Amino acid sequence: MDLHLENKTALVTGGSHGLGAAICRGLAAEGARIAVNYRRNPQIAEALVEEIIADFAVQAIIAEGSVSERDQVTALFDKIEKRLAPVDLLINNAGISPTSYAKDTSPEDWDRTIQTNLSGTFYTCQEMVNRLMQTGRTGRIVNVSSAAAYLGSSSGRAHYDASKGGVISFTISLAREVAGAGIAVNAVAPGLMMTEMTAERFEANRDKYLGTVPLKRFGDIEEIANVIVFLASDRAGYMTGTVVNVSGGLLMG
Repeated sequence: MDLHLENKTALVTGGSHGLGAAICRGLAAEGARIAVNYRRNPQIAEALVEEIIADFAVQAIIAEGSVSERDQVTALFDKIEKRLAPVDLLINNAGISPTSYAKDTSPEDWDRTIQTNLSGTFYTCQEMVNRLMQTGRTGRIVNVSSAAAYLGSSSGRAHYDASKGGVISFTISLAREVAGAGIAVNAVAPGLMMTEMTAERFEANRDKYLGTVPLKRFGDIEEIANVIVFLASDRAGYMTGTVVNVSGGLLMG
């Protein structure tokens, strides 16, 4: 299926590794220009950009900046417009997940998690929407939430779960606000997927975690990325304000 992403410019936050890198590759495979956002380690981001250019023959750049800092978000969009083109597709994937039970969570860890996962999503969406509306362009936004937004967790991630619940509520509200301007805003709620951030925890308690998943396996990051790439395309043109469950049945029912 041709997703008609040629000549589109995509910003993927937290795009240099894990799910973010899979999203970048998926969008590039459909012909989109890619801005790989990262906060640390430019070497990893640069290696991904070189791979994307070699494998898919599209334009790609690294784009440093912390989504948790409002001024850096503006600078990030300015840089992409100057070096590539105005952003058409925004994928909010950047996130952190420190571990501590609610009774022990420091104010600093709570604030840092909310600031990165929720405020960062707000800042980038706000910048994107304003730029689109100022120029009369349409666009698509996909926010990465989590099945934990609905289910919670018992492994010391209440601050993460709360931030991802906020992402869902914000996605739906923003979608209502900007639908008339031709801007679509959707989200995905992945279940248990293997990434650098989760692999050690999941492997240490493999049977426990897989016992909760009807499909009896962890999700591959490419499977999640495929859904996100679809939502970023015009093939999902009649979808907005939707949260897509990509959890292997974890959220069934």
